[in-house]
Amino acid sequence: MNYIEILQSYNLTALQWIAISFAVFLLGLSKSGIKGIGIILVVILAFVFGEKASTGILLPMLIFADILAVIYYNRHADWGIIKKLIPWMIVGVLVGVWIGNDISEYVFKKLMAVIILASVIIMFFLERIKSNKPRSNRLFSSSMGFLAGFTTMIGNLAGPVSNIYFLTMRFPKNEFIGTAAWLFFIINVFKLPFHIFVWNTVSVESLVLNSILIPAVCIGFFLGVKIVKLISNVNYRRFILIVTAIGGIIMLFS
Repeated sequence: MNYIEILQSYNLTALQWIAISFAVFLLGLSKSGIKGIGIILVVILAFVFGEKASTGILLPMLIFADILAVIYYNRHADWGIIKKLIPWMIVGVLVGVWIGNDISEYVFKKLMAVIILASVIIMFFLERIKSNKPRSNRLFSSSMGFLAGFTTMIGNLAGPVSNIYFLTMRFPKNEFIGTAAWLFFIINVFKLPFHIFVWNTVSVESLVLNSILIPAVCIGFFLGVKIVKLISNVNYRRFILIVTAIGGIIMLFS
């Protein structure tokens, strides 16, 4: 099939094209540093393509957006944190690959929603008492790394988990974004072969669809960069907490 025929094979309505274009625009915003809105785009794509298929459609665009974020925020990355989390995230991804075909997507989403909302409540409590205890807790770091790896493989839902971790670490705005950019670029590239050869969710056809959506990602990213510059560190933390909580509620009732 040629390029046009491949796109036509998806049988997308005009409303669906608008929805997925808006979703990948949100992806660009998210990777620029406006964290917490990733759940919304995941829900939109899952509604259009189905939950498992949507993970493969989203992954190449995630990697593209990660590259933009790495280029722009590279100098702000904390490699000590990245080296600490990556091994546990890899373990989480491998476990996700193993059980991903058997786990109920419905149960997974509800469980994730509960975890996210509970984590946000804990974060609000930590904000009030100004606690830094999790910073030196290896069990906390390893469990959050594993959970982030597992959830990113199952449903590209690691954003809320990583948001909670970085907020707990009290990263300044740019360090938060730069560290997350490198972390997810590495782990998303690691996930790609499993989506191609094990789950068969990334194909030539899905890559053709990705290619036509790339401009929306770029627009979202560069608009988001301008918005992030206007937000103070204190307001950035509050924004992430509120949007992450809203995302958890959306997931709970979607």
